[in-house]
Amino acid sequence: MPAATLPPEITSWFAQRDWRVRRHQQEMFDAAQGGDHALLVADTGAGKTLAGFLPTLAAFCPSRGAVPDGLHTLYVSPLKALAHDVQRNLMTPVAEMGLKLTVETRSGDTPSDRKKRQRSRPPNVLLTTPESLSLLLSYSDSFELFAGLKRIVIDEVHAFATDKRGDLLALALSRLQEIAPGLQRAALSATLADPEAFRGWLAPWGEVDRVRLVQGEAGAPAEVEILLPQDARVPWGGHAAIWAIPQLYERIRANRTTLIFANTRFLAEYIFQHLWDANEDTLPIGIHHGSLSKEARRKVEGAMAEGRLRALVCTASLDLGVDWGDIDCVVQMGAPKGSSRLLQRIGRANHRLDQSSRALLVPGNRFEFLEATAAKEAVDQGQRDGEDFRPGALDVLAQHVMACACAAPFDGAALLAEIRSTLSYAWVDEAVWDRVLAYVSTGGYALKAYDKFRRITQEADGSWRLTHPEQAARHRLNAGIIVDSQMLEVRFGSKNRPGRSLGRVEERFAAALRPGDTFQFAGVNVEVVQVHDMELLVRASTKAAMIPSYGGLRLPLTTHLADRVRELLVDRAGWARFPDDVREWLEVQDWRSEMPGPDSLLVESFPHAKREYTVYYTFIGWNANQSLGMLITKRMEERGLMPGGFVANDYSLAVWGYKPVDDPAPLLSPDILTHEFVDWVTQSHLLRRAFREVAVIGGLVERQQPGTRKSGRQVTFSTDLIYDVLRKYEPDHLLIEAAWADARARMTDVGRLGDLLDSAAAQLNHVRLDRVSPLAVPVMVMIGREALPQGSSDDDLLLEAESLAGEAMRGD
Repeated sequence: MPAATLPPEITSWFAQRDWRVRRHQQEMFDAAQGGDHALLVADTGAGKTLAGFLPTLAAFCPSRGAVPDGLHTLYVSPLKALAHDVQRNLMTPVAEMGLKLTVETRSGDTPSDRKKRQRSRPPNVLLTTPESLSLLLSYSDSFELFAGLKRIVIDEVHAFATDKRGDLLALALSRLQEIAPGLQRAALSATLADPEAFRGWLAPWGEVDRVRLVQGEAGAPAEVEILLPQDARVPWGGHAAIWAIPQLYERIRANRTTLIFANTRFLAEYIFQHLWDANEDTLPIGIHHGSLSKEARRKVEGAMAEGRLRALVCTASLDLGVDWGDIDCVVQMGAPKGSSRLLQRIGRANHRLDQSSRALLVPGNRFEFLEATAAKEAVDQGQRDGEDFRPGALDVLAQHVMACACAAPFDGAALLAEIRSTLSYAWVDEAVWDRVLAYVSTGGYALKAYDKFRRITQEADGSWRLTHPEQAARHRLNAGIIVDSQMLEVRFGSKNRPGRSLGRVEERFAAALRPGDTFQFAGVNVEVVQVHDMELLVRASTKAAMIPSYGGLRLPLTTHLADRVRELLVDRAGWARFPDDVREWLEVQDWRSEMPGPDSLLVESFPHAKREYTVYYTFIGWNANQSLGMLITKRMEERGLMPGGFVANDYSLAVWGYKPVDDPAPLLSPDILTHEFVDWVTQSHLLRRAFREVAVIGGLVERQQPGTRKSGRQVTFSTDLIYDVLRKYEPDHLLIEAAWADARARMTDVGRLGDLLDSAAAQLNHVRLDRVSPLAVPVMVMIGREALPQGSSDDDLLLEAESLAGEAMRGD
């Protein structure tokens, strides 16, 4: 098929800048002219955003005839900041081509008067987020507003298509396609592992053949280097890689601008402080993460855009899209956790297709060196990874149904057909649909006696409408997908007799605890009494702390990268390229024990310091390992094996006790996911926490009322009351089902855990040793230090690791 002809205004603009229209930009234009949807996969700096907007710019070129009126194109991105950045970049060609094209943003920060005006007099291009788009669709004038919509461009689609925000956007797409049948969809990304799956997500009615896959021109290969200690060994343990600060500072001095990524907010602060202490030249070095105020973040972003910073320490808050072309080097402190994530971060350097981006990986320990090596090789080979798609969430579907009812009465069968046009919800049959409608209309069987849960009602003609117009205002105040995580007060006593406070912990950690569990906090061993009303009530314990009290959000290790690390471990011929100390570590492990291969589960048991240890080399990530530790220790208790506790990292799980584990197979039988798992989730706070989130998203509990906003404590109190009622009287309630889905997938990573147990059943390799093995040292050195923030204990870890490593590496 011959290429479509771009308007002269666009070709002249490219020529004036001494640019050429890249092949993928032309193909995106061709797809639009041919009436197809399109998915563009192209490297950072390839002009993806411009490619997505070329059909829009062309439509407004005077040479094409009459200029369109009204809203022509929607742009949806995962970040408000990205929308503002795109607006600035899009206005340059608009102004230089002299196009009569208006561009505006819409998000939660947009003034209310502008939001109102945008609905009656919209711009030609509206840049927004999934949540703001869903709210727009809840207004009665949305049918008129979107009737002439021609195009929707979804940027950084990999960042949210596979989660609940992606579910919300998929439902919005189905509604927009119904309102504007000729709507063309386009999605953009630099890091898709499975483009075919994203074509399916993007396609209406599963018409994948109508989604043209456009592969971008290849850019200059990234230059990735792994930083190693000078005149020292790669550390055994720790995460912060503070050993690298002097070398890193010299790199900052040599570069114009260096962007330094850390995997957690604490590590970002910790690394920033150490860099500042080393900053003898008082270079301008900044920090950026999600806990900083909006004003502080904007100030730093402005300084970076103007080239006033020599270095910036940041977290995932800057993973996406922001276009700073003068960054000459990206540094990843600690393990990257995924090749796509690393590619995304590397793309922040240079941001130009024809110039190599330079990246420096700084491993915190020996396993992280292997992970960095695996990630570097994946990047060199162009291999990407990412999250798998899963069925659309029921709480999000309930929210969308309510948004549709706010816009106008609807026919149930027609709306079901519309919803099933998106792949995320093609699985919804009439039985599930009836349950969703029953929930939105009455709250469910156990709650239908309460008028406050009656939000929609069915008319005599079968259509559904709001029970009262005020329901629309309440929905718009509370709709959204992101539910803030809460902090819980740790307090001695009981709910009737509360005592003194010890401090606060993240709800994610507290939710996994059951009454009787022990952990260390503020230097004290405590036993859980109960979780009540946003407080974790405890009592002093003489028992050793069993549960490791990690803090901070952790990035998950992808399955793809974990598999690559396993391959490195058994590729003995390849060890020669590793530093001498890493090679020796692996060789002694291979001599004294065995290596964990890709298709088997290695389990080692050995005595140490008057305890019996069992180490499981799982490579399933910290979250799944933490869940496995909870389940195994419970099963050990039931079998009289006297567990003392466990510690987990991304690669392994170490469990200790006072009796040896002669056969780990019974501890790993797949029925652990039907027996112990169910008991743990229901007895801990996990299911309650999951229920609170789905209750907020599904509209059962309101966070805001006109003029007031409920506190986290008030929301939790409300959801706890409802949860108790539903567990007792309607355990199969729609939102209980949704909560279980979240508890299994997002909070415990039970899918990866199930795969591991299947591997264990097929090929379990148990090795009994007389002392600790070399491969066990990195996880063993964390025992007793899990309660400390990552990084703060690295100096002590070095001393303890040397002693433990000496024992592991002995030649006798």
